[in-house]
Amino acid sequence: MKQNKTVYIVNSDDAGNRIDSFLAEYTGRSRASVQKSIEAGEILLNDAETKSNAKLKEGDKIDISEEEKVSEEILPEDIPLDIVYEDDDVLVINKPRGMVVHPAPGHYSGTVVNALLYRYKDGLSDLNGDDRPGIVHRIDADTTGLIVCTKNNKAHEAMAKQLEAHTMTRRYEAICYNSFTEKEGTVNKRIARGDSDRKRMVISPKGKEAVTHYRVLENIGNFAHIECVLETGRTHQIRVHMKSIGHPLLGDKIYTNAKAPFNTDGQMLHAGVLGFKHPTTGEYMEFKADLPDDFKRALRLLRQ
Repeated sequence: MKQNKTVYIVNSDDAGNRIDSFLAEYTGRSRASVQKSIEAGEILLNDAETKSNAKLKEGDKIDISEEEKVSEEILPEDIPLDIVYEDDDVLVINKPRGMVVHPAPGHYSGTVVNALLYRYKDGLSDLNGDDRPGIVHRIDADTTGLIVCTKNNKAHEAMAKQLEAHTMTRRYEAICYNSFTEKEGTVNKRIARGDSDRKRMVISPKGKEAVTHYRVLENIGNFAHIECVLETGRTHQIRVHMKSIGHPLLGDKIYTNAKAPFNTDGQMLHAGVLGFKHPTTGEYMEFKADLPDDFKRALRLLRQ
């Protein structure tokens, strides 16, 4: 039987999860199916057989051997990328709304990775496995803005260390429900995956540390235009944190049922500023991406 091998390096978001729960979400398989593969020795943790209840740590290596599925083959695709900056080590991309960063169950084409494979072939880092070449971090499909990708493993390691040390600059703009009385504030609430819905994040004392600083740019009736600065980078962090203080994001289909005054294609959240030290030169570099047209349109409509 032809086998497809995937190697995954556990990041900080996934650390602490059971290996069977994590892989069920990661592969799209049932938890029972994953457990059978673990028992059969088809899934290794740090090059050794493991148990289904093993807790993952950041930096752990998971080797997955499974039957190759044509439907899940990740192919290069000629998809235009808005490249803000590029050199021999890194490239900064301004991602549009609706584009998934890396393949996942239900999304094996049309992703940033498919575009990167077409443009760079084997000239990408591979520390996050064959299905995430060049990918250091991600933003949600319906979030627009800047991400950094790497062309070699040395650069990838350097960028990952900056993310982990919280030294990378990441500033977002968002539109949220309800005006503010204060001009700025900080949300410091731990975030974890939901027990019943693993794709939904929740505030939990058992979660990982998450800190978001926010500043009000403009109150607009029952809405507000804000800037958020991430101190940590948890999944859905801004969306979950703002909801937790009574300011869910406009257009967020997961974390609010509030009726929007007009249609949006997703949450009004834009990663507008990204800054980091270059992995080779050590020079601090900062990049900006203008608000997308639909975000500007939303502001215009709210101001009317």
